[in-house]
Amino acid sequence: MKAGVASPEGVVIEDVPPPKPKPTDILVKIKAIALNRADLGSARGDTSHGAMAGRPVGSEFAGEVVEAGAEVRDFKAGDRVMCHSPGSHAEYAVSDYGRAMKVPDGMSFELAATLPIGLNTLHNALVTAGRMKAGEYVMVQGASSGVGIIGLQIAKLMGAKLVVGTSTNDERRAKLKEFGADIAVDTRDPKWPEQVLAATDGKGVHLTVDMLSGPTVSQTMQATALLGRIVNIGRLAGMKAEFDFDLHARKRIDYIGVTFRTRTVEEVRDILFKMRTDLWDDVKAGRIRVPIDQAYPLSEARAGHDHMRANKHFGKILLIP
Repeated sequence: MKAGVASPEGVVIEDVPPPKPKPTDILVKIKAIALNRADLGSARGDTSHGAMAGRPVGSEFAGEVVEAGAEVRDFKAGDRVMCHSPGSHAEYAVSDYGRAMKVPDGMSFELAATLPIGLNTLHNALVTAGRMKAGEYVMVQGASSGVGIIGLQIAKLMGAKLVVGTSTNDERRAKLKEFGADIAVDTRDPKWPEQVLAATDGKGVHLTVDMLSGPTVSQTMQATALLGRIVNIGRLAGMKAEFDFDLHARKRIDYIGVTFRTRTVEEVRDILFKMRTDLWDDVKAGRIRVPIDQAYPLSEARAGHDHMRANKHFGKILLIP
């Protein structure tokens, strides 16, 4: 099969053997692939992002089941599925059955491919790790990404009193209110924490999902309420920075780090189960949606990665096998 694999120069298309499903796996013929920021690192062989030489990169896709392992529950050949599982840059991929979801009737493979990672990551960050409660003020840092857009919508659906979205791009920031943001701020403005405090009656947000980190971390704490929570799910602004420990202590902030890279299959299955319990009716009703910025053929995966690296997209970038 054709697949996009890692190389020092980035993703390259090669012929590789199709994957073989384990007893708990489904084998899927891929119809649409969604790109994620971690794909850029794995495409250049960064093992911290799950790269393995000679194997397809990527982690999010939708397609049709062609084979189900003997221990698979609830899936059979012919089912339309969306998956959060490694190896998406290919014509076929496998997924543990617990990391797959059936595509709702009437939903396209393209739209379905945009949802799994965002749904699981942001529900886990907001509800499980972040302990979000209805009536709270919530902020999503880096809200114009596909994952961020889903986060805005989940926060609103779960009862947030006010949702703040951030983006450093004027055009993308203007679109955030279409997807659940009550206010949108630019973190390039040194006074952005003051804007958040003003919008929250001087209290600050109770919960932030932070995909930026880096040098914005202390400003995020300035914009956080007493006993607030910050859940770190990304480091787009940088891996390291100065941290105001006194501010952290005075506000008694819970600073929580999460990643799927160190979770077991059982933990991921549990995350998906909890997300479906809270959000699946909203998914089926189309209340959670992600705009598709651009779609490329799988053969042009490098162009798709370059487009993501340029950081000018709004929503998701797709590859189509």
